[in-house]
Amino acid sequence: MFDHLRLPLICAPMFLVSDPQLVIAACKSGIVGCTPTLNIRNAEELRQWLETIEAERKATLAAGQVFAPYGINIVLHTTARDRNIADLDLCEEYAVPLIATSVGDPASVVERVHQWGGKVIHDAITLRHARKAAAAGVDGIVLVCAGAGGHGGHLNPFSFLPLVRAFYDGTLILAGGIGTGAGMRAAQVLGADYIYMGTRFIGTQEAQVSPHYKELLLSSEPDDIIMTSALSGIPANYMHASLLEAGIDIEALPQGRVIQKLPLPEGKTPWRDIWSAGHGVGMISDLPSVEELVQRLEQEYQLAK
Repeated sequence: MFDHLRLPLICAPMFLVSDPQLVIAACKSGIVGCTPTLNIRNAEELRQWLETIEAERKATLAAGQVFAPYGINIVLHTTARDRNIADLDLCEEYAVPLIATSVGDPASVVERVHQWGGKVIHDAITLRHARKAAAAGVDGIVLVCAGAGGHGGHLNPFSFLPLVRAFYDGTLILAGGIGTGAGMRAAQVLGADYIYMGTRFIGTQEAQVSPHYKELLLSSEPDDIIMTSALSGIPANYMHASLLEAGIDIEALPQGRVIQKLPLPEGKTPWRDIWSAGHGVGMISDLPSVEELVQRLEQEYQLAK
């Protein structure tokens, strides 16, 4: 899908985490950086973000240094149709190399993005979602498996990926619990072309999140991750300590794939006060820069090869 990347790696778009600083750091480290439009209030702010990224891209390339492709994540929910059109207009104006879509049918987006030479990848958490994405003609499918941060999936990658590969010969991106170079290589052996990595990049210097969020990342393990639909109405993974600190009754939460949105304590909102992480959280023991992390991942990846 993209040539000359340092690693087959995409720094996943994360709600209230990914911003131009994290995207630029990822791209300058030779991997794809991506941010969601959900982090941006309106199209005018998106223009500012794109200007910032593009200015850094041009300056970096002019200096003879690496700047990998970047992506914008757009949620295709019908309630955001007008906003999505405005965002796509801007992405076309700046010829954004990658559009990552989720929640909805990407067919109309695929046709438009291909006109300006961009690529489209789409999230799938079930085989049904993957088949719809394949039928829409996307360039790649992100298989969001069990253990992914945020709105994670529930399927095991050892069954999910081969089953999708049986009917789809395009690019497959594996997401969920991958936090090392060895894990990246294992995903490729399974049949993945690229890896989505999110949680590990929250634990970097460039990630503009609360210092306490990073403290919890350092102290949490996979057993501390709770999947519940109580906060957003869609199953998502959160850190146990974050839920407790927000005054959430853990015992009362619907867990796993049970769909039941519950009222939150007054003044509390998901992700701003209650923080997400995936099963890869247990691999976070320090807070390096993005470049230092990518160097480490590259060493681990080459050793695994």
